[in-house]
Amino acid sequence: MPTVLVIDDNPAVASALEVLLSLYEIDCVSAASPQQGLARLDAGDIDLVIQDMNFSADTTSGEEGVMLFGAVREQQPDLPVILLTAWTHLESAVELVRAGAADYLAKPWDDHKLMATVSNLLELSQTQRDLQQRRSSERRQQRAIASQYDLCGMVYADTATERVVTMACQVARAPVPVLIRGANGSGKECIARIVQANSSVRDGPFVTVNCGALPSELIEAELFGADAGAYTGANKAREGKFEAADGGTLFLDEIGNLPLAGQMKLLRVLETGRFERLGSNRERQVQVRVISASNADIGAMIRTGQFREDLYYRLNLIELKLPPLHERPADIVPLAIHFLEAGKQLAPSALNALQRYPWPGNVRELKNVIQRACLLAGATTIEARDLGLPSAAVAAINTDSEPDRVAIEAALGRAGGNVSQAAAELGLSRQALYRRMERLGLSRG
Repeated sequence: MPTVLVIDDNPAVASALEVLLSLYEIDCVSAASPQQGLARLDAGDIDLVIQDMNFSADTTSGEEGVMLFGAVREQQPDLPVILLTAWTHLESAVELVRAGAADYLAKPWDDHKLMATVSNLLELSQTQRDLQQRRSSERRQQRAIASQYDLCGMVYADTATERVVTMACQVARAPVPVLIRGANGSGKECIARIVQANSSVRDGPFVTVNCGALPSELIEAELFGADAGAYTGANKAREGKFEAADGGTLFLDEIGNLPLAGQMKLLRVLETGRFERLGSNRERQVQVRVISASNADIGAMIRTGQFREDLYYRLNLIELKLPPLHERPADIVPLAIHFLEAGKQLAPSALNALQRYPWPGNVRELKNVIQRACLLAGATTIEARDLGLPSAAVAAINTDSEPDRVAIEAALGRAGGNVSQAAAELGLSRQALYRRMERLGLSRG
């Protein structure tokens, strides 16, 4: 049951509020002075404060209330506070609301209006606590994973990424092929390195082949090697990537670009560990962990005869799907900060722009944007205009101060549920963020 602290020197006010709040199953505790109120607040378990603005006899300036509000805010920055008085000047109350007070109500108050405000603020406070608990749980889980496994310095905060990382660590020990699916630039090689680093061959070589960057006629020679004279220009024997990766891991990026002849040879290596170099009849034996990656629709390629179905099932004994960056928004800011040069920082406008941009180029594009901004921004603080994002995206940041649900949830998650910190990141006041949370239904969990 939530608890409201009433700080008012009039016992009748405290009693009336206690009765009113009890009708809504809300506990009420009271204090007759600012000192008593702060002491009770320090004891904990307070969800909302309703405070008077004047405590000394014949005082109507509201200065005591201003001082009390400042002390409450210093003690608990995110605790909602409702100002309640019959005497203070309206200007003083408005200034306090601008400074973060939740609302200002005059005595005698309207019960329905007061309870509507109290209910909304308590729901928002509960949402904040839930977010903080969830984020704390996520941080504990991430620390547990990092302490148990080698994550190769991968930076992430989103639960969608955490699921992929956790699964990669869990399957790493099994010496079976792994297929990583995901868009270009989403970080598939980082996941492959995590698998390698936590496998039984972690001390062996990690060899990468980008099947999409090689002419189709050279891919077989690149993978399996070639004897001298095997093709035009092959003046001497060359070692293939499988031989180079013996005792370790071979990462085949863009596996969908492998020609059918190479697919047949790859299938045989996966089944037997044996292959021949181009132009050679001598079999070679290797022990290699194969991790492949693709952004292609391999199912469609199988239907059109461009990819062997038996190879596909051999490659994806374990399949990991890494979402694109826009589907794991909590990763955006940590990655951006990771890519920053020393001495540089991101302004709230830049953070807002980064979170709103759809990132079609994924992590690779984000890294390029941050590195370019670090080089071109004259000041130590990078603003939205320094990012070089499409003008329409930056214009939306500058003209529309209404962050969407994803941006708000991501900011709250990074701030551990701290509304003031999230509001500063989004370039909003604390009360403005509360209003947006309420409008978006975030107050309901």
